[in-house]
Amino acid sequence: MAAESKSRALRLWRNARLATMAENSAGLGVVEHGAVAARDGRIVYAGPESGMPATLAQGAETIDCEGRWITPGLIDCHTHLIHAGNRANEFEMRLAGATYEEVARAGGGIVSSVKSLRAASEDDLVAQSLPRLDALIAEGATTVEVKSGYGLDLENEKKSLRAARQLGEQRPVTIRTTFLGAHALPPEAKGDKDAFIDLVAKEILPAVAAEGLADAVDGFCEGIAFSPEQMARVFDAAKAAGLPVKLHADQLSNLHGAELAARYGALSADHLEYTDEAGAMAMAKAGTVATILPGAYYFIRETKKPPIGLFRQHGVKMAVATDNNPGTSPLTSLLLTMNMAATLFGLTVDECLAGVTREAARALGLLGQTGTLEAGKSADLAIWDIERPAELVYRMGFNPLHARIWRGQ
Repeated sequence: MAAESKSRALRLWRNARLATMAENSAGLGVVEHGAVAARDGRIVYAGPESGMPATLAQGAETIDCEGRWITPGLIDCHTHLIHAGNRANEFEMRLAGATYEEVARAGGGIVSSVKSLRAASEDDLVAQSLPRLDALIAEGATTVEVKSGYGLDLENEKKSLRAARQLGEQRPVTIRTTFLGAHALPPEAKGDKDAFIDLVAKEILPAVAAEGLADAVDGFCEGIAFSPEQMARVFDAAKAAGLPVKLHADQLSNLHGAELAARYGALSADHLEYTDEAGAMAMAKAGTVATILPGAYYFIRETKKPPIGLFRQHGVKMAVATDNNPGTSPLTSLLLTMNMAATLFGLTVDECLAGVTREAARALGLLGQTGTLEAGKSADLAIWDIERPAELVYRMGFNPLHARIWRGQ
């Protein structure tokens, strides 16, 4: 009985300023004298303290926030968190003038991470990835998407996804897994992209889906990776398996990946530096989120910016994510990512904060469950020692997190 009563106990955070991020509110959905109440890991009230039903305060465990700000817990909706080793040597190559494509063609790039991951055990992958996850959690992340894509064969892709699931068992965080089998061509494919895509679509993806290891399917649509036609075959297989899709699109050139993603009703299209107006319009019509990844843009010294103005003009929702990966974005800070999105791409404070909460949830198909402070959603909160929300975007290398709440705890 004691355990049952504890699980049903009400927790109340009062004397707080809320940025609810609710979609039907102006700006950040600010509530100046606010309170959040949660029971069984779900929000039962979020709004003005004066408007809270009196019954909610009776017998509740009450936390006085002393005027601090509460936002939804942060969400990193695009990571390659499960990887082995690092690629600092390639960083040196790029400093010496090598391009992303030149590094890849010299045996570096994704294929070098494939070699490292295949040599690692599942436990090794978990042990190496936990510090990266811990860094995100320490800045208020409550939901993190994790892709495979460094295994590139059945057993190693499954190993990656199992390791990602383990992260969610070892830490109080929601993990969403994405199968990224169509990430690069493994050495044993001997240059035959079509044969490899057949393997991914007909064997690896169905096996991954049958074991329930993936929540979504992704791919890399680019000249150094796979064509739109090849990606369409993977997406057809994903559709047959009942899995939603996402796409690395238009990062290094415009292969009209954004339009491909939209045609399949993708949850998100990510990177998008070279997306044109037709792509933006297609995404808007399909409800596909544009996931902005300033870490990769910065790290590979790209000069073509994603078309933020077109996304605004056509009403494309924008998420912001770290793209944590060993080769092009070894970034484990959503706070710094927001600053980069603002300074490099001109996103507003409101867009940045929505991008790592509400829109990141939308990009994962989770908006009904998290991403805003509203009754019925998971009690995923971040409590901040700040005077105003802009500080979360303005500061660099400074973490003002006071407390992080995941599912009410």
